[in-house]
Amino acid sequence: MKILFMGTPEFAVPSLEALIQAGHTLCGVFCQPDRPVGRHQNRLQPPPVKECAMTHSIPVFQPVKLRDGRAVELIRELAPDLIVVAAYGRILPQDILDSPPMGCINVHSSLLPKYRGAAPINWAILNGDKETGVTIMHMAAALDAGDVIAQVSTPIDPEETAPELTARLAQLGGKLLVETVADMAAGTAGRTPQNEGEVTLAPLLSKELSPVDWTRSSQAIYDQIRGLTPWPGASTQALTGEAMKLWRAQVVEDHTDAPPGSVIKADGQGIDMACGDGQVLRILELQAPGSKRPPLIISGDIP
Repeated sequence: MKILFMGTPEFAVPSLEALIQAGHTLCGVFCQPDRPVGRHQNRLQPPPVKECAMTHSIPVFQPVKLRDGRAVELIRELAPDLIVVAAYGRILPQDILDSPPMGCINVHSSLLPKYRGAAPINWAILNGDKETGVTIMHMAAALDAGDVIAQVSTPIDPEETAPELTARLAQLGGKLLVETVADMAAGTAGRTPQNEGEVTLAPLLSKELSPVDWTRSSQAIYDQIRGLTPWPGASTQALTGEAMKLWRAQVVEDHTDAPPGSVIKADGQGIDMACGDGQVLRILELQAPGSKRPPLIISGDIP
């Protein structure tokens, strides 16, 4: 099948590679423009999908706008049978959605209609979900609202961070995508409208989510740390008065009557903090403002 792929970050790379390995013709790749990086923002870094496409000698296009008519003209010239989107980071206008004969499909990292939006993996962890998955859906004008073609679910490991879960779902998405495209080519793919009564949202993350409320349960705070890694990160001022970023922690099976946010113990194992449910959260790794991410805490000294 002749496919135009649209994606930008590392999450999308396994889907692109899976299509290539399955023998499909990739007529082009759309991704977002290179971004400035470095201390002085003076170096441009290509997105992971671009690097992957260039490795396979696939033409790469990085339009700044999608609604000026140029993008759809280019797509019509490329004449794909199908457009596959995976974390592209742009909303496709209707003229692009209508362009390919077989339509546009999207690889979404949740079990739709749960967690429509930009950060479904993070919100699944933040909310303490035990399960998530990947959905392949037909794209519609409304965000993540198209009919479901296929889904696969997977348990969330109790210690899994957002980057770790992202990497796993990316691989699951690539595998499911290839199976789905094969079913579409054979005319056997299903199509199930989403239940609008079960829709939940996964909005963009923000720094407002970072501060830890120690009156919450130890598990909820632990999930906050896992779900906000690496950005914006969970933070606390309870230790030094400055906003310390929390990278790693664990729930300790201890009970305490100390006020939430109190330091119960600080030693070579970490810093034990009292939480609102009377349990203890042990901080294993934290970062002071302006410093680099440190190794594991190996002493009881509070920075």
